[in-house]
This record gives sequence, structure tokens and C-alpha cells, in this order.
Amino acid sequence: MRFNDGFWLLKHGVKAYYGLQVTQTKEVDGGLQLLVASKNIRHRGDTLGGPVLTVTVHSPTEGVIGVKIDHFVHTPPNTTIPLFPDDKPISNSSIADASLVSGGLTAQITTNPYTITFKSPTRTLTFAGPKHQGVFDVPARWTTSSASNSSCLTHDPSSNPLPTPTPETVRYINSELNLSPGELIYGFGEQFGAFVKNGQAIKIWNQDGGTSSEQTYKSIPFYLTNRNYGVFVNNTGEVEFEVGSEKVSRVGAAIAGNSLEYFVIYGESPLDILEKYTRMTGRPALLPQWTFGLWLSTSFLTDYSSETVSKFLQGMTDRDCNVRVFHLDCFWMKTYEWCSFTFDPEFFPDPKAYLSEIKEKYGVQICVWINPYISQLSPIFQEGAEGGYFIKRTDGTPWQWDLWQPGLAIVDVTNPAACKWYAAKLEALMDLGVDCFKTDFGERIPHANVVYHNGADPMKMHNYYAVVYNELVFDLIKKRKGEGEAVVFARSAAAGGQRFPVHWGGDCESTWEAMAEAMRGALSLTASGFAFASHDIGGFEGHPDPQIYQRWVAFGLFSSHSRLHGSSSYRVPWIYGEDAAKSMSKFVEAKHRLMPYLYNLAVQAHSNGHPLQRAMFLEFLDDRNTHTLDRQFMLGPSLLVAPVFVDQAEEHEYYIPAGRWTSFFHPERVVEGPVWIKEIVPIDELPVWVRPGSILCLGPEKMGRPDYDYSKGLEVRVYELAEGQAVETQIPGSKGDAPSVATIRAEKKNGQINVETIAGNCEIKNVVG
Repeated sequence: MRFNDGFWLLKHGVKAYYGLQVTQTKEVDGGLQLLVASKNIRHRGDTLGGPVLTVTVHSPTEGVIGVKIDHFVHTPPNTTIPLFPDDKPISNSSIADASLVSGGLTAQITTNPYTITFKSPTRTLTFAGPKHQGVFDVPARWTTSSASNSSCLTHDPSSNPLPTPTPETVRYINSELNLSPGELIYGFGEQFGAFVKNGQAIKIWNQDGGTSSEQTYKSIPFYLTNRNYGVFVNNTGEVEFEVGSEKVSRVGAAIAGNSLEYFVIYGESPLDILEKYTRMTGRPALLPQWTFGLWLSTSFLTDYSSETVSKFLQGMTDRDCNVRVFHLDCFWMKTYEWCSFTFDPEFFPDPKAYLSEIKEKYGVQICVWINPYISQLSPIFQEGAEGGYFIKRTDGTPWQWDLWQPGLAIVDVTNPAACKWYAAKLEALMDLGVDCFKTDFGERIPHANVVYHNGADPMKMHNYYAVVYNELVFDLIKKRKGEGEAVVFARSAAAGGQRFPVHWGGDCESTWEAMAEAMRGALSLTASGFAFASHDIGGFEGHPDPQIYQRWVAFGLFSSHSRLHGSSSYRVPWIYGEDAAKSMSKFVEAKHRLMPYLYNLAVQAHSNGHPLQRAMFLEFLDDRNTHTLDRQFMLGPSLLVAPVFVDQAEEHEYYIPAGRWTSFFHPERVVEGPVWIKEIVPIDELPVWVRPGSILCLGPEKMGRPDYDYSKGLEVRVYELAEGQAVETQIPGSKGDAPSVATIRAEKKNGQINVETIAGNCEIKNVVG
């Protein structure tokens, strides 16, 4: 939200009340509570009237300091994100000399003028200086005024709808933090625009806009900086950020309401910050091993039946492109009836028998498409309406519209009876043999003139609906299959949604540009507390050029989760040429062999929140060259992946940090970094480089699946150890929640590499290094 006309003036009609002077300070629950006046207090007469801000500075866990700014203190419930759902907070804070100290982070307060400065042991990280916090009254509808020489835009009611009747002004709380020279900002969830967010205005407001717009399916009020801190705004509703956009040396966060709470999170590394952030908002669940295999979809608008599905699965098997999950998209149900949760009998006359047959024959798990919308033509619509299971309008009738399905209504996930009803429909599908669900949509959630069962504020539920919806489905699967066996394939999310993986990047075109959008979205998402990310290999809209398809296949199979999916055309490889099938087989095999490494990363993500796909700066913060890289990434700490985004006749360019790096696919090739590489990459190749000092454990060849015993037949590869250097890795068990099967240690002594198992048992077939 932009309140200013330039730096000095306010926009026409805006009134600002800045927090200027601390008039009272007291200790409360291990923190400091400040009474901050919006005018200079010279004598008692100046204390008459307000606004006055109540600012509470506190530490919820080690290395994190929160600032809660309240104007009126009757803040309604259901506005904040539940904290510490998995891990307990770590208490480690102290107060001294108007400062709060927590785990290396200090918040230093001055009273006149009122400021808060956040410091690490070595430097100032950021600060809220004079007039950085305040209350703003904004005209409910701004209009362009030629007389005022300002360009105020009409207030967007779809983004922040106004109650009826419309008030004269809307009250905002705004807080700004300093943006230092050279400081870069990342995150805010899945953002498809420029990876570095400086200069952008970002609304935390979920929308279904595709990957080629500023809208996003997964808005997260958290950002990460390259100055060893992150900031999390604890609010489920719309938060409007100005990232060096309104004021070029500040990041502003504004909320329509009377309360704003943010946390500054300090870490010695970006991964340390993410570990603390996910301690607060939740860690990703353990995932089944099979989810890391290849997912194949029927696609959306294509024609398919049980015969089509069988033909595709047989074709993939014949070409060694083994599918581990088969996904049936929307038209497994009858047209106009989404969602009925009933297989279309015309194409699937005996779904239970058919699913059992293909699961047995092809070794696949079954995923089906669902969403939380119920068409009025669905046979279960009346059941839901009579039960009161839908979000309602203020007149008590179900909220309906025609945008996606005729007269659709939306399940009210705040109603326990509605959740039980919805879950029962899904449980019946699991009885037929369905293993997991693609939880589509959840962004087009109404927020004006609607009523929830539990009285929740619709503005606050708009984003958070996605979390509750995915949690409902995820918990049902977990209840049926057990801990570590549940997965959803979700499109929408909000803060805390990382607990219910996996998430894919939404609707993209079948172009080079869209492939880059998908990567930027994934890297922004994993810089925002999400451990896993996926995307539609080949793009969703359109039919990709065979070259784009092959490059996207390589990128997709070196993502945490890999799904072939399109809109009006299929994504089986032989449609794009038999050479495409051959290269797909190569990358499927590589992912299968890398599973001891990848699944160990997934287990670690569950315990520490570290993502699998990592923007380069997360691993190489001291290398300034990595801070803006958005077309390559690290897959865990050891593998650098540089997907190709250019025609095969053009040179592909990417960056290698310092050290001697080894090609994963061509180990005879070693390069010394730091160096930019420009090269022609063959169509069936993908630049993947192994970091010096790494140990990779590869599974046996030709397993044909990602889920197998990782402790048997291992090939241990050791890369560029220095003399006297020792490294260790763990071999995960068949269940991520089980202790590691073994710990393997490699050490270089007298020029020789020695490898041994120092804990547990495993079978090492050979050692390379």
C-alpha cells in the first residue's frame, strides 16, 4: 500500500499518525511493552487524545524478535498464523538497557525519537527509524485527480474489498524496515517475476493468475535477505509489501486493521534462518519414497479412458520411463459434475477392479484430481446444501458462482460436519484404490459478504483457506496409510502450508519463458519455508516444441518431484519423438539412483526445514555472484543443476562457485571455479556438477523405481577431498521416521580415499573417488 506522494508528501486525503516518542516502558512476559505517542509529548496536556500505539517487543524463540504494533486492542481472533505446530520454542532471551537480546539478535530501542535497531554480534542488520511505524487513514475510494498532480489509483475492491456501507476511510497499520546498500530481498512465497524482489510491490493475496503474471497461488508474508536475517509478518490476511518501491531504502508492510505483528529472524546463514522460521510455522511432513518417482497425468482437456491409461503406462514401461504415480485429471468425473467424487461409468465402468489391475501390472500409485468446489449439477450438491456444508452469503444461502462449474459452492472448512462429510467422499475413493489426491484450486475463495460456520473473518480466511483445505485431505490420507505415507499434490498454500507437501507451480505456458517462470516460482517458494517444489513438465498451456519438452524433462527430473502434465495435449515422451523417450529414461534412471541422497535430504527437511531445491545464495552467501542467479540451483548441498533455457544451437551460460567441481554425468570432466561456463549442451544432456568435498551414495542400476532398500548395493562416490578432510553421509531407512540405517564416512589420508561404515550396516558394492 502506497501512502506517499514521493518521499515528503502524503497522497491526497491520506492522514498519517506516526509513532514518534515512547512515553512508557515496562517489562511483560520477558519482553518490553512500549506506549508510543503519535506526537511529541512536552507536558501532560499533550497526552490528551491519540492515536497511541502499544508496541510489544518480545522473543518467541531463540534468534527471533517480534514486534507487535496495536492501535485499538480489540483485535479480532483468527487473524494470526498458528505458531510452533511441530517444534517447541527455544527460550533464550534477556533484557538490559532498553534492549532485548535473543540468540545473537539484539533489538535496541530509543525512546525519543522512537526507533528499534536490530543487530547481530557483528553489525546492524536493519532498523525501524523515526516515522517508520504508524497508523494511516486512507480514503475508502481513491480517484485520479488531475488537480492534485498525484496519480492515486482507484482502490481495488477485488484485492481489499470494503464493507457495506462503505466507510469514509480505511485504517491501516504500516511498518517499515531499512534496506541497506547492496541488500537484496527474496521470497514472499511462489513469485514468478524477478527473483530479487527489490523494487516490487507485493500483495500477500492468493489468486489464480497463472505463472505469467504478478499474481500467485502461494502468497507467504515472509522474506529473506542477503544480510543474515528474514522477516515474517504474522497475519493470515492481505499484507501489502513495498520492497524498496515506495521508499527505495525501506521495506514497508501494511495491513488494513488495527494490529500488525512481525518477527525479525537472525541466522548465521540463510539455511539457519529457514530453520528458525519453519520451527515457528511448521516443518514439512515426511513423504513416502514413491512420491519421488515419475508422475504421469492424463492431462486436462484430453480424451481418455481406461484403455488410454493402460496404453500410456505400457508405453512408458516399454521405454524404461517407469511411472510410479499415475494421475487422473478432472475428467475421471462426468462433465458439469465437479466435484461428484464418482468415476464416470462411461469410461470407468468398474473403477475398483481397473485401478487394482493397473496398480498390480505397472506398479503405480493412483492420484485423482479434486477441489473444494461442488457444482450445483453434482449429485451431492443438495446433500451439501441441506447439511449446511458450504460457505454462505450473509442472507444464509450458499455462496455460488459460475466461473469454474455451473453454480458451484465451496465447502466450508471451518465447519467440522462439512469436513467430515468431505473426507467421507475421499475415503470412499481410497476404498476403490486411490492413494493420494491432487488438491487443486483453493485460491478463488470469496471474501466479501460471506459467512463462515465458525465466524471467521472472510478476509483472513481467503489465504488461509488453502492451508486448512490441504490439511484436511493430508490428514485423511495419513489416517488411512500411516505416518510418512501421506502426500497431496497441491496448488494453493499460505504460511504454514509447507507442512502438507507437495506443491506444484500452477498453470504455465509451454515456452522457454514459462520454464524460467516455473524455476523462479520454485526458488522463491523454497526460500519461503517450503522444502519441495514441482511444476508441469513441458508446460500446461499449449503444445511444447520437442526441444523445450526435452529440456523441461531434464529440469523436472532434477526437481524434488517430477510430474508430466498438460492441458489440451498429452505429455508422454514418444509424442515428441523417440529420442525424447531415450533421454527421459536416462534422467529417470539418474533420479532413481540418487534416491539415497535425495531421500536423506527429505528426512533432514522434516527435521530442520531445509529445502531440497535451493537458490544458489542459500549455499554460497559469501559469493556475491550467486545472489542474483535464478536459472540454476543447488539440489541439496552437493549438486549444482543448470537447466538449459536456449535453443540447442545457442551457448548455455551458468556459474560455478569456487573449488574443483566434477560433472555428475561425465566424471572425467573437472572445472576449477569460480568460473562462468558457456557451452553448447547436447539435447539429451543436463549440466549437473558435484561440489568438492561431497560424498554421494548411489543405489543400484536399473531398479525401475525410487522406493527400494537404500542400504543394499551402494556405489559410494567421493569428490575432491582435500588431504586430511573427512566427510560423512547417512543412509535413510525405508521410512523417514526410522533411524538412519547407516552412516558412511570418507577420509583422504596420504593421497588415498578410505571409506567405512561407522554406524549401522549397509552393503557397499564399490567406491569411486
